[in-house]
Amino acid sequence: MDAHDETFMQRALELARQAEAEGEVPVGAVLVRDTEIIAEGFNRPIISHDPTAHAEIAALRAGARALGNYRLTGTTLYVTLEPCPMCAGAMVHARVGRLVYGATDPRAGAAGTVFDLTRGEPLNHRIEVESGVLGDQAAEMLRAFFRAKRGK
Repeated sequence: MDAHDETFMQRALELARQAEAEGEVPVGAVLVRDTEIIAEGFNRPIISHDPTAHAEIAALRAGARALGNYRLTGTTLYVTLEPCPMCAGAMVHARVGRLVYGATDPRAGAAGTVFDLTRGEPLNHRIEVESGVLGDQAAEMLRAFFRAKRGK
C-alpha cells in the first residue's frame, strides 16, 4: 500500500457521499498522477440518463481532458467500489497504471472478484491492483444506501 492511498480514498468516499446525496449509488473515484489529483467523478447514471456515467468513467474522461491525452499512463485510480467490466475495460484501454479500490463487488467486480479484466493475460495492458483500502467504510456506505432504498 502506498503512503497516500488512504488520503485519496477518503476523497473518493467524499465524492461517493455526493452521489448518494443526489440519489445515486454512492461510488466515488479520484484519478491521481504524482500525488496530485487530476480528475474526480461520482456516479451519475440516473440523473444524467446515461448508463455509462459511472464514477470511474467520469474520472477517466475528466483526466483525459486535463492531460490532453486519452492515455493515462502513470496514473492511479482510486474508487470506493471494485470496478464493473465496463469501467475495468476503460481503465485498460486508458492504460491506467494502478487501481486502488475499497469494497469488493461480489456481483460484477471485474478486478478479481468475479472477473479480472485488470490483469487478464490476453490483454495488452495490465493494471496493478490494491484492494480493501478503507473497504469497510465503503462497504458500509453501500449497505446503508441499499437498506434505506429497500426500506422505502
